[in-house]
Amino acid sequence: MCLSYILNCHNKEKPNLSSTDGASLPLTPDPTSLPSPAPPQSSKSVRRRLPGKPQRRSADACRSGDSYTREKFCPAPTRDLEKEKRRLQNLMATGQEEPPAASSHSVPACWSPQETEERDQFQEVLDEIEDRRQFLADMASLGQERQYIHIINSEISQKIRELEILEKARDGGQGEGGECKAVDRKHTPDGDNKRED
Repeated sequence: MCLSYILNCHNKEKPNLSSTDGASLPLTPDPTSLPSPAPPQSSKSVRRRLPGKPQRRSADACRSGDSYTREKFCPAPTRDLEKEKRRLQNLMATGQEEPPAASSHSVPACWSPQETEERDQFQEVLDEIEDRRQFLADMASLGQERQYIHIINSEISQKIRELEILEKARDGGQGEGGECKAVDRKHTPDGDNKRED
């Protein structure tokens, strides 16, 4: 059955060339039965390229190049890790980078590590007093000053007493003279710093 269907379809596509009544065939051919025109050949001839050299390289040619040599490792300049740690610790603690150390031309003659500790303690107590005053001002703006005023005022008076004690200890520790003298440094032509007494 399939074969008969294919033959019928094939016969329908071909025009019937045999005439039973003896009439002449049509002068113009059926447009569907015309073969498609061949594309015009271009004027340029397509040149087939024959490879002169093989496309693959030999193993010796591969090895002779610089493909298998490693580049020499050049490390980046290193940083002082301890200095970087201190900088980052300060940045995380205060939110600011520490200012560069300022070189002063006059250095106190009675400078000592103990005195800087006393100054730091003195400044710390002053900061605590200021924090408590700021807290009272904030509570007053919120209308809750009454709850905290007695507690905070007593803490402020304790801090003032601490300041008086630190000041007495500092004045007693300086010895004779009572004041630090600034030492002027003069630069000599050879670059050394000398003190004048």
